[in-house]
Amino acid sequence: MREHPWRPSDAPRQDGRVAVITGANSGIGYETARILATLGARTVLACRDPERGARALERLRLEAPGAQADLALLDLASLASVRDFAEDLPAERVDLLINNAGVMALPHRTTADGFEMQFGTNHLGHFALTGLLLPRLLTADAPSVVTVSSGLHQQGRIDFGTPHAPDRYRKWGAYNRSKLANLLFSGELHRRAERAGANLRSSASHPGVATTNLSAVGPTLEGRARVGELMVRAVGLVGQSELAGALPTVRAAVDPSVPGDAYIGPTGFFGVRGAPRFCRRSRAARDRADAAALWALSEELTGVTYRWN
Repeated sequence: MREHPWRPSDAPRQDGRVAVITGANSGIGYETARILATLGARTVLACRDPERGARALERLRLEAPGAQADLALLDLASLASVRDFAEDLPAERVDLLINNAGVMALPHRTTADGFEMQFGTNHLGHFALTGLLLPRLLTADAPSVVTVSSGLHQQGRIDFGTPHAPDRYRKWGAYNRSKLANLLFSGELHRRAERAGANLRSSASHPGVATTNLSAVGPTLEGRARVGELMVRAVGLVGQSELAGALPTVRAAVDPSVPGDAYIGPTGFFGVRGAPRFCRRSRAARDRADAAALWALSEELTGVTYRWN
């Protein structure tokens, strides 16, 4: 029997639940926050830029009247900011943590802590955030963590000798590496929660190719804004809307039929677009030894240790 296309109308109500969404000021992060707010969740928009975050909050309140929503500042490229966010978060409990924010194919940059920007933001920042919010997650009845990866994780490779600062920087290789790290982290978090007897579901998603401004950031930083504009237009020809790109993440977060360690994404047209369904990750993303090694390295680099009791 063929699985029917999943829609937000299939989702159970989220009244009384608290959802934290990183990078919620635009793109699939904003759409994820808007859908969860419409379902009744109290949403926390975790954004780096206060002005863009404020505009997103105003827009959400217009598009989802009556929504409970807050703005909190978070820069995943700064471990100090991650710690401040986790300490000051205006919620005693977190039911849903959506690790969505990310950067893609940037020229070489480093985070405030000296890590390669894409690995540091996309993986290490979310690793630290999840660990610091773990006590609030474990307070919830059925907490869920969703980490957003990419189909390009299949081209990712991690060199544990220089995982965040390779000798030769390639912007797409660095992006693919960070997205592979997202999946290794998500799977290892699921297994560690199981071993600890914690009722926490860790799953992953990918948006396919969604028409967001993410693909324009790298060229713009290189002084090629026109190229960035053309890339966004090209993505629009083959990809899907921001709303459609958000649906795999929303399904992973709220669909009770999604088990821990699932990977949800569009499965139509080579995974570029389509309804959110269960999909396969690469063999490298299923390597449990690498996942454990990455976890240990991430603890060492961030100084964050997960405590399950």
